Amino acid sequence: MDRNVVKVVLAAWERPDFRAGLRHLIDLDEVTSLLAALAVDDHDDEVRHRAMELLRSALETAEIRGAVLLLIETDDIRRSLADAISDNLTDRPGLASSIRAALDDPAVRAEIRDALESQGLRTLVWKVAEDEFRGRRLTLVGEATLLFLRHRPARRLVWALKRHGVIRELRRGPASA
Repeated sequence: MDRNVVKVVLAAWERPDFRAGLRHLIDLDEVTSLLAALAVDDHDDEVRHRAMELLRSALETAEIRGAVLLLIETDDIRRSLADAISDNLTDRPGLASSIRAALDDPAVRAEIRDALESQGLRTLVWKVAEDEFRGRRLTLVGEATLLFLRHRPARRLVWALKRHGVIRELRRGPASA
């Protein structure tokens, strides 16, 4: 939940059509205040954890998943998201460039959509995210492997990302980027 990424989501949140589509599903005031708290540099772990829980519950709703996925289909929001990612990867320009290329590829976006529609995959992704949040690196590696082995949408998404060099750039790490 990086500050720059949150600012992109907050900008999308200000779109009347996006908010109108979600108004009957979630407490918009709670989401707005949470996004504002995340947008500042010195938010604490409790705010991040609250955001993860809200996002997890929201993504279990098909309408909200659809609305979130529409954000990466919207050119200006997708570009802003790619810019926010690039801002955070100044030490890894190759990774930033490969992520931007992947986000611009309609086939990759379709794979992201398929992956998020898989209940088992969503459950495992949240488990991985929680372990990352709690600093459990060894468990994280095991669950990521399980994710790849058990879920076809995850494998297809990984291959789509590989075509754009994302996997190669992730392997390089910051030192050799």
